[in-house]
Formats: sequence, structure tokens, C-alpha cells
Amino acid sequence: MAAATDLNKIRIDHIGSMVRPAKLKEVFARYDRGQASKQELAEAQNQAIRDVIQKQEAHGFPVVTDGEFRRHSFQESFSECVTGFDLPKNNGLYYEKHDLNENQLERAEQNFEEAGPAIVTRRGAVERLKLVRNLPLEEFHYAQSVAKVPAKVTVLGPDRIAQRFKWEASLNVYKGLDDFVEHIVVIERQIIAELVKAGCKYIQIDAPGYTAYVDKVSLERMRSRGEDPERNCQRSIDAGSVKADQV
Repeated sequence: MAAATDLNKIRIDHIGSMVRPAKLKEVFARYDRGQASKQELAEAQNQAIRDVIQKQEAHGFPVVTDGEFRRHSFQESFSECVTGFDLPKNNGLYYEKHDLNENQLERAEQNFEEAGPAIVTRRGAVERLKLVRNLPLEEFHYAQSVAKVPAKVTVLGPDRIAQRFKWEASLNVYKGLDDFVEHIVVIERQIIAELVKAGCKYIQIDAPGYTAYVDKVSLERMRSRGEDPERNCQRSIDAGSVKADQV
């Protein structure tokens, strides 16, 4: 049996998100209301990340994450890196009024057409997206600086980004979903390339959107927008097939 420290012979994995501690939630909420500074939020995030990494290491995890504590939502690994989406004001306050899982074991339905953050809700583009920040890289730098073992990061798969793009309202910017997905692949390859250059050896691509292709409600939503679910799925598979020499 392979030793637990030999990453070449044993697969141990966990998703990046962890339960956000109460103190961090409180500072996040005050920051979103304009009642806490960016520095105060960063300090709270740093402390929470140090604590959660120590807990993972205490359990003997060979790879650790920062709990995704710098994000409101895991989807910010892309949305917070780019400009160009058509966004409403005060995005942070969106999360205060949304608790979709009030009843356990009951499907939570979300209105993706309401005003909200990019990718969390369907947003159009006012201009072609531009990479202005590499949030996963920032997360990796700090996590690895306080971790004794390799730190992993998560980036969002092209499928989820495409599903939450209001292409029909953006035809003056992108020709359609094919054009949009080709562009976000270029952006994501740059994000990943910078992570690799920084020494990150474990990059997880989050692609929860693939569950939509076996979900009746999601399939009906695609068709109602004039989309072909099979074409969407194949486009996403093609977009996610990144060869090592391409980054």
C-alpha cells in the first residue's frame, strides 16, 4: 500500500470551498456595506486562511487549500479577474438576501436573470472581457507562504462561465457562444500559465455546470434561449481540453 505522503501513488482530494468562520462572515458583510476597509477584510481573510490551513495540516492532508476564503462565491475565480461584464451596482449586497436552501433536501431554484454578480447570475457584456487581475494567483501566493505542504487552487471551468453569459444581449460584442468561449479559454490559459510559472502544482478546474446536461429544468432553460444542449456540452468539453504545451 502506498504511503500517504507519496502523491504519485495515491489520490487524496477535497473541494476548495470550506465553511467560512463567523468572524470572516461578519467582516465580509460589513465590507459589502461599506463599513469595513479593504485592509480589515484582508486581515480577516489572512487569519482565517492561516487557521484553516493549520487544521488541514493537523489532519495530515498532503495538499491544502485556503478554503476559498477570499471569495464570496467560488465563481469569482473568473468573474473577479476580468472587466467587461454588464454589472449592477453593489454586487456584494446580493449575497445578503439570498438563502436558497431554506428547506433541507428540497431543490433550490435560482432566478439567473435577476440583477446580480457575473456568473452567479446571467450577465451580458458591454465590451470584450479583459484580464485585469489573477485572483487564483493571489490566493496561491498567500496560501503557499503559510502552508508546509503544497497548496492547491481552483479555477472555474469554461462551461459554467458560458452557461451564465447572456449572449443574446451581447451580440454587438461577441458573435455568439462560440466566439465567447474561445475568448474565455484564452483568458483562462493565461491565468493557469501564471499559476504554473509561480510554482503551483495542483490546479483544480471546477466544472459543476456539467450537471445541467442531465437536469430537466436546466435543459429546458437552454432550449428556451434557443440553445442546443448537446452543442453546448460538446463546446464545453472541447474548451476544457487544454494540453500542457498550451499553457
